[in-house]
Amino acid sequence: MAYLLKKTVVLVGMMGSGKTAVGMALARLLEVPFLDSDAEIEVAANMSIAEIFERDGESFFREKETQVISRLLDQKRGVLSTGGGAFLAERNRRIIASKGVAVWLRADVDLLWNRVRHKATRPLLRTANPRETLGDLCVARAPSYSQAELVVDARADYTIEDMANRVIEALLTRPDVLERQK
Repeated sequence: MAYLLKKTVVLVGMMGSGKTAVGMALARLLEVPFLDSDAEIEVAANMSIAEIFERDGESFFREKETQVISRLLDQKRGVLSTGGGAFLAERNRRIIASKGVAVWLRADVDLLWNRVRHKATRPLLRTANPRETLGDLCVARAPSYSQAELVVDARADYTIEDMANRVIEALLTRPDVLERQK
């Protein structure tokens, strides 16, 4: 199946929701470039997100994140995976809405916890009770994520390809974003 992507698809959601894995599969299916704002920030800074948080703080990181997202959205249309906190900033939501379409990969806390609990690369989960912290983050971030134009629910039994196909189904409801080619 061939598709015509008219706007960059910006995947938003919590850490562990599948933004990178699903984004890569989606880009492959749509035959467009895959971009990852966190990876771009790490390359530019020559250090990990965790190291940037530790050395320069979250506000510095968020400023760089906005710059990178804006730059990536000005490039060729594709699929852009963002960091979990990117869509919380109103200015990022505005930039994304003006240049692309936001898709919230919504997942419950249990699924997220199963995916992130063994990873040491999550600076926001370096707390006494990371599971509780993750739940608190989900509750706090849901109002921002709910402003995404499209929502695709993750399930534990979905493969990465299942999720990518569900994103395509959601995008096809928006002819201004995606259409099937004959």
